[in-house]
This record gives sequence, C-alpha cells and structure tokens, in this order.
Amino acid sequence: MTDNVAHKGAGHRQRLRDRFLRSGMDGFHDYEVIELLLTLGTPRKDCKDTAKRALSHFKTLQGVFEAPIDELMQVRGIGPKNALGIKLIKAAADRYLQTNLIQQDPISDSRALFDFLKYTLRDKQREVFQTVFLNAKNRVLATETLAEGSLTTSSVYPREVIQAAMRHHAAALIFAHNHPSGDPSPSAEDIALTRHLVWASRMVDISVHEHIIIGADGYFSFADHGYMARFNQDFDRILKQP
Repeated sequence: MTDNVAHKGAGHRQRLRDRFLRSGMDGFHDYEVIELLLTLGTPRKDCKDTAKRALSHFKTLQGVFEAPIDELMQVRGIGPKNALGIKLIKAAADRYLQTNLIQQDPISDSRALFDFLKYTLRDKQREVFQTVFLNAKNRVLATETLAEGSLTTSSVYPREVIQAAMRHHAAALIFAHNHPSGDPSPSAEDIALTRHLVWASRMVDISVHEHIIIGADGYFSFADHGYMARFNQDFDRILKQP
C-alpha cells in the first residue's frame, strides 16, 4: 500500500471524527471511543478490530484506560504510541477533573466530587483510599491517595492521615475508596476504619464530613446513612465521661 492509496476504513475513520466534532461523544459506543483514540497514533491502518479486542480483553472502557502500558501493548494492534496516547488521555482527564474540583464546595455541590471519584476510583483493580482535604469554608484544597490494597485499620494509618491533613492545612476531610467487586455496601472493616478515622481527626479538631464507597454503578455514603453523626455522637459521649 502506498501513501496515495486510502487504507481500509479511512472513510469510517473520517465519519467518526466528523461525528465527534458535531456532537462530542454522544452516541459513541465504547469501542468507537477507543478506536478514535487509536487513530491518533495509527495514521494508515483500520483500528476498529484492535479497539474491539482491547474492549473485550479489559471488559470496559474504564478498564482500558486503567490498564498498565505493558498490558495494553499485549493487545494485538496496540503499540507503544497507542498505549502512550491512551494513558495520556486518562491522565489529562484526571487532571482536569481534579482541577475542576479544587476551590469548589463539595458539601453543597457534590456533583463534581462524585464525578471525580467515579472516574478515578470505580474501575481500579485494587482498593484505593483517597482523602479530599477541605479548608474552613469547605473548599477543596487537594486530594491525595493514602493507601492501596485491602483497607483495614492496620493499612490506613490515622497518623498518616492526620499528618497529610496538617500538611495541607485542612480543617475538614472527606474519605473515599472503591470496591473492585462493584458492590459499594460497606464491610465491617470499612465501618470500623471510618469510626477510627473520625475519632482520630476529632482529637486534633479536624472534622470528617463524609466517607464514600464507589461501586460499579453507584456509591455508598456514610453521611447519608447516618454513620458520621453516630460516630461524632459516640466521640462526644466518651469525652463527657468522668
């Protein structure tokens, strides 16, 4: 094939690009999103079959974005340039969502918070524990991942959480982690960990507003289910004991 001969799928590729320019990602299948990304690093080759192989291998669009570069390149048709492009898009999206969250009030405007947490945590293969640091006006100062793996009171250290809060000059905190199983229901360990962190934070006059567990299609809010109020009441009762 010479440069003057159109490659198989060239017309389809241009139609994808035109659709995106007209209406963004509305109506795109997940494999078409991947296909459009692959065309950026593959100028003269049909990318549809490669995109479908990637989606079949990693199950979801988020799974493709979360996959390590070496695993992406195991998919036939994805080379170093394609893998770099996919990871760069994911990193840029994360940076945009995080920047969009900074200086907002997640207590009164939770949509940006949930969007950020959903796209950064939902499809992780391991549990990841993040903390959102807030100032006295409940504006977001920063977010930080503080632990990965099975989350228990022995893997998420209150000392490290408090040190991070002090480093960011935080007046309040929001905790979040994912459940790779997809079910956001809290475990006994999740409940114990949350109580432990709320009490440790209260000891240094830092409030904890929320702990959110992100699942496949939803989330569990400790605040909405009354846990945060209960943990704070228990702490106040202990302080009043002689």
